[in-house]
Amino acid sequence: MRTTTGWRANSPTTLRRASLNRRDLRPDDLTVRIDYCGVCHSDLHALHDYDQSADAPLVPGHEFTGVVTETGPEVSAFTVGDRVAVGNIVDSCGICAMCTAGQENFCHSFPTLTYGGTDRQDGSTTLGGFSRDYVVRDTFAYPLPSGLDPATAAPLLCAGVTVWEPLRSLGVVPGTRVAVAGLGGLGHLAVRMAVALGATTTVISRTPDKRDDARRLGAHDLVDSTDTRQMAATRDTFDVVIDTISAPHDLAPYLKLVALDGTLSLLGHLGPVTVEATDLLVGRKKLSSAGSGGRRSTAEMLRFCADNGIAADIEVLPSAQVNTALDRLRRNDVRYRFVLDMSDLD
Repeated sequence: MRTTTGWRANSPTTLRRASLNRRDLRPDDLTVRIDYCGVCHSDLHALHDYDQSADAPLVPGHEFTGVVTETGPEVSAFTVGDRVAVGNIVDSCGICAMCTAGQENFCHSFPTLTYGGTDRQDGSTTLGGFSRDYVVRDTFAYPLPSGLDPATAAPLLCAGVTVWEPLRSLGVVPGTRVAVAGLGGLGHLAVRMAVALGATTTVISRTPDKRDDARRLGAHDLVDSTDTRQMAATRDTFDVVIDTISAPHDLAPYLKLVALDGTLSLLGHLGPVTVEATDLLVGRKKLSSAGSGGRRSTAEMLRFCADNGIAADIEVLPSAQVNTALDRLRRNDVRYRFVLDMSDLD
């Protein structure tokens, strides 16, 4: 067992600095010095739901970049000094139908999550990337392309791949009409990726003052979701609607925007939803969802972002300000992703 320093749950709203245990390297492991870690809404949810009487600590953080500092004897794809990225999945069974299809994110026995997961070998609870070092199986670390800045790339490993997965699986190509509902951590990357794929891209937002931001990101237009006339004018328009809104909301207005045989992909709010069958029937519309991405998709996404100059809009804070970041995220006071600089943990 080895130790590192990080930020663990102290209450349902705050983290405190603490010493953390990491496993000794297995033959196919890497030790990664974490330089930058994004702050995700999932971190807020995990913190809110954390049982302080639990035996295992909660250390959030599942989208990070850093440098390899040590390798196990069976590792051949990485060497000390390599820049790497790690996302929200750090292992899977490797043998089920989903894993063999390259969709480890849908592993039948559930993928091992970067934090709050169960290690497949020793049964311990995984501790996340709000820390200085992380030990990870080599096949779930990704080379960070030279064209990507490690700070702005960190959110690509969760927010980025989460929107990349449906854009690719739904066949977005030049000429596809895409709408992105919600312009936040997920939404702004969905816009950038859709535009880079050649799609005619529109933002749907209840905040019309984000119009300039939407156009800066490459969107062709912004539709005010609170304006019934604007929403009616875009009925049956979009081949793909990427819904990144994190709060519970009525899907009916967004299904009305979907074109004949088009799809609404629900990514932000993953709780129960109610849908009228006729909202799907009229226009043969489809409702889908997606979550994270497998190894193949994640590597492809990183290469695409490097080739097309895609990165997250971030605000970097020293990790000591993690509670400030979480508090501001609760109030949606960020455009569009916080990233923690972990160097102050040395």
